[in-house]
Amino acid sequence: MAQLEPCPFFIGGEWLQPKVAGTPVFNPSIGEVIAECPVGTVTDVNAAVEAAHAAFPSWMETPPVERARILGKFKMLLEDNFEDLVRSNTREHGKTLAESRGDVKRGMEVVEFALGVPSLLMGEVLENVARGIDCEAIRQPLGVCAGITPFNFPAMVPLWMYPIAIACGNTFVLKPSEKVPLTAIKIAWLFEKAGLPKGVLNIVHGGREVVDALLTHPKVKAISFVGSTPIAKYIYEVGTKHGKRVQSNGGAKNYVIIMPDADVENSTRGVIEAAFGCAGERCMAGSTAVVVGCAEKFFLPTLVEATRKIKVGPTDRETQPDMGAVITRQHRDHVLELIETGVKEGAKIPADGRGVKVSEAPNGFYVGATILDHVQNGMTVAKEEIFGPVLNVMHMDDLDKAIELANKSFYGNGASIFTRSGKAAREFKHRVNCGMVGINIGVPASMAWFSFNGWNESFFGDLHMQGREGVQFFTQQKVTTSRWFSYGEGDIWHTEKK
Repeated sequence: MAQLEPCPFFIGGEWLQPKVAGTPVFNPSIGEVIAECPVGTVTDVNAAVEAAHAAFPSWMETPPVERARILGKFKMLLEDNFEDLVRSNTREHGKTLAESRGDVKRGMEVVEFALGVPSLLMGEVLENVARGIDCEAIRQPLGVCAGITPFNFPAMVPLWMYPIAIACGNTFVLKPSEKVPLTAIKIAWLFEKAGLPKGVLNIVHGGREVVDALLTHPKVKAISFVGSTPIAKYIYEVGTKHGKRVQSNGGAKNYVIIMPDADVENSTRGVIEAAFGCAGERCMAGSTAVVVGCAEKFFLPTLVEATRKIKVGPTDRETQPDMGAVITRQHRDHVLELIETGVKEGAKIPADGRGVKVSEAPNGFYVGATILDHVQNGMTVAKEEIFGPVLNVMHMDDLDKAIELANKSFYGNGASIFTRSGKAAREFKHRVNCGMVGINIGVPASMAWFSFNGWNESFFGDLHMQGREGVQFFTQQKVTTSRWFSYGEGDIWHTEKK
């Protein structure tokens, strides 16, 4: 067995090696343990929060342009170490190298956005709100903020959070997923190398005890979370109950509408990428294709053929497959159980990935790309987020019914339409009930300059991640109204003396 990678805490500028064994971190491609993630305690959280709290006064007073310069050095280090981060990401997650490049690049784009913080923090001034009275509004940081991140994007999701928070003058405690802590550690080390002062960024590891300690700690002012909807709702309820500002992103069931006039080649490529990219383990996965009218005649055969050709295999080597493994053996078994349930409830299975064999990595956690056709709205697979390489196909007579179907979902991250009709696209964009819309784009995830805009049960909170909403979330507004007198004017003591 190869030597395990270190998985330290990062508290107050010190890398602290755990003294006891933790939970295993796997390379999903081969099913082998590559590290042990320590299980932190309330004591570890207290130490991290106190370090962040101690660093806050000085960091808050650091001019925004100086914070931006450190972020600039951080961005250059991310670029210099890009491929190392990509391979770390692939090794602990299982996604392809191309997908990991997208993961790291999307995170770097948030750092690019945060570099503009001197402009983003500019306030507003209005003279003479009344005679001789001026009013100004400025933004100030909150204090200690915390982030709790999922396994599916080891680089991008943590970078959604702390670059903006830190650029705005806050300090931060990150709890990465215990399934994929290694890339987050490498990125934090680069931030430290860029000159980030001690205590501004801290990392703790662990499970529910650590999460609850962050949610209830009186010195934590804000919580950012990405994960499943039940946990997102729990994070929001507990965090807000304890007086914290919370942005909590949950799961999704994203619909992709295929119109009869859709371009077959491009729509097939878009649906394949949306459904099976990252092995379906993302909250923006296009997990349900809705074929409208006669689209089923020309689109479905092409889609099924393309799905059957998707090659699954290990991603931690030079020869790359089309799709990698899912995150754990337990998750693989859960996905397989849901496929079985779909078949038992009446779905057809024109592309079946249940029996996939990967001879060069027999212990990897693999599920082949799978299509469940003729899925009905009441089926388990139509309601649950499968979070694996499984595409539901549903059939509707017209666009109105397709939009009505999509709007019945209690989720609301994204929805897409493939069509040549501007009228259909406009109607869809206007009426569909979700926060991110794609037109001839399978995965309409927003770029760093726009908010990641989940609706309904896909998001709990008021201000979303990324973009200007991210800046608003990590700052609070202070309004000053001022009036200046002439010497002696309004001075009671001066008047009485005179």
